[in-house]
Amino acid sequence: MAVKREHIGEARNGEPVYAYHLTNRKGMRVVVLGLGATLRDIVVPAADGSFVDVCLGQADLAGYYRNPGNLGAVIGPVANRTAGGVYTIDGTEHHLPINDNENNLHSDDEVFGFQRKVWQAQEGDSEVTFTIEVPDGELDFPGNRTVSVTYSLSDDNELKLHYHATSDVNTAMNLTNHVYFNLRGHDAGNIGDHIMQLFASHYLPVVAGAIPTGEIAPVAGTPFDFTQPKEIGKEIDENVEQIKLVKGYDHNFCVDNADHTLREIAVTSCPKTGITMHTLSDLPGVQFYSGNALKVPKGKNGASYGMRDAFCLETQYFPNSLNQEGFEKPVFGPDREFDSTTVYRFG
Repeated sequence: MAVKREHIGEARNGEPVYAYHLTNRKGMRVVVLGLGATLRDIVVPAADGSFVDVCLGQADLAGYYRNPGNLGAVIGPVANRTAGGVYTIDGTEHHLPINDNENNLHSDDEVFGFQRKVWQAQEGDSEVTFTIEVPDGELDFPGNRTVSVTYSLSDDNELKLHYHATSDVNTAMNLTNHVYFNLRGHDAGNIGDHIMQLFASHYLPVVAGAIPTGEIAPVAGTPFDFTQPKEIGKEIDENVEQIKLVKGYDHNFCVDNADHTLREIAVTSCPKTGITMHTLSDLPGVQFYSGNALKVPKGKNGASYGMRDAFCLETQYFPNSLNQEGFEKPVFGPDREFDSTTVYRFG
């Protein structure tokens, strides 16, 4: 299962950009771009024997330069929201761009976010590892950092993402991938009929701006209860404040019994295609986003994507955890390396 490399153009700074094609013996195919270490295609078998691309994407390389919504990209140094764009490590205050109302979202969408960098790649038989070197002080994050993510594809239709990062001083690091899924096909429209189960009996309520309040609230008796399988669309428009604040689901769910070992955190299925996706992670949280603000007029293969045409399951430390007492801090340095695995297993 050799990885095939394809030159697809140049980034805005002139660096060459390659697409890396991974294929297993069952015909499942994954394509990852060097720009943003971005998942472009995830083509999986459906129940009728056909193959379905379940990953939303941009129309071409130029679309990935800006990539509104960060489709398929690795997000870092810190994914999700940081209140006021301010955090403190070892007594020093650091400032991030204000790019989401009065807060910071996903570090930086312009130049310095990991989703905008060209990663260097090393190919293996059934995997490709992307690496970047990040200098001290870039985007006001401390530390000279080496960051890598390895994508591997098994013959069991398991796509594994392994993240690793080191820093010479304490720094903030909360990596995720912002892949958008539609198990009926990337161009198939609304995902309200998808059946989802989340192994999370608590979630994080938010205030306006989607910053967690600090409360870890039970899902029981609320539209956030996915502890038993149910349609994503069943309660997505309920007249409750937490739903209205973000026009659906855009909340962190707290993984039950999380202890930094790899465990199943979600099962999602599409009745029409028969495709089921099992999501595994070793992190304490997962952001379930129902694509409420999704708007890509010119997507992959002539498709256009709109509100709730996909869902995301972004494995992570809790949002704003650098500032919130009681949340585990994603601080790493000489004595603690960032190391995490996320798995998407298709059946």
